[in-house]
Amino acid sequence: MQQPDEGRLILIDKPLTWTSFDVVKKLKFAGKFKKIGHAGTLDPLATGLLILCTGKMTKQIDSYQAQEKEYTGTLVLGKTTPSVDLETDFDAEFDVSGITPEAIQTAVQQLTGVIDQIPPIYSAVRVNGERLYEKARRGETADQVEGGIKSRTVTISAFEVDTERFPEIDFRIICSKGTYIRSLVRDLGLFLQNGAYLKALRRTRIGAFRIEEADTVDGFISKNRPAEPLHS
Repeated sequence: MQQPDEGRLILIDKPLTWTSFDVVKKLKFAGKFKKIGHAGTLDPLATGLLILCTGKMTKQIDSYQAQEKEYTGTLVLGKTTPSVDLETDFDAEFDVSGITPEAIQTAVQQLTGVIDQIPPIYSAVRVNGERLYEKARRGETADQVEGGIKSRTVTISAFEVDTERFPEIDFRIICSKGTYIRSLVRDLGLFLQNGAYLKALRRTRIGAFRIEEADTVDGFISKNRPAEPLHS
């Protein structure tokens, strides 16, 4: 009888422009896994740590998703896009000359701790049975979503910024499950009575797992390619 698939935990450094499902699909085909899933989506324009589980380990996905996350990245003040990142074109521009480092730190403090945040319109959250990004791509704005977009309570344990390259701001964030970094970026711009968008994002940690432990997609496939059957 065939032995049950006990499963395994796989750490991958997700490439830029790939969806999290792209990684799942690639590994499923290459590794011939019957059952595989990921523990926490990364946007296509984000890179970094993606946890994948196979076989019986897929039962642990929820527990990995619930763990604390760490991100590093760069946001830019003075412009906005509908998606709050570079997936969509700029739709507004603002004067940043009056923004001081002190004002930025004050805004960051307002966004640290237990906070309520509204997911971005370009997100996979379901409202009235439909993904928000599907509404956004039809041209709907957040104000036009029937019933509105419900806020969620999240915890921002750390929000550190480096303003030396202003108006580009490098950051490090430690946060709870369900946090949208793009929402933090959007809200930082609003606190400063300005605009902001996310230029780059990288997930560096999920719980105790760190990006340094992760393999590339190609690296994992080359090390785990199924053996070819022997021919007599």
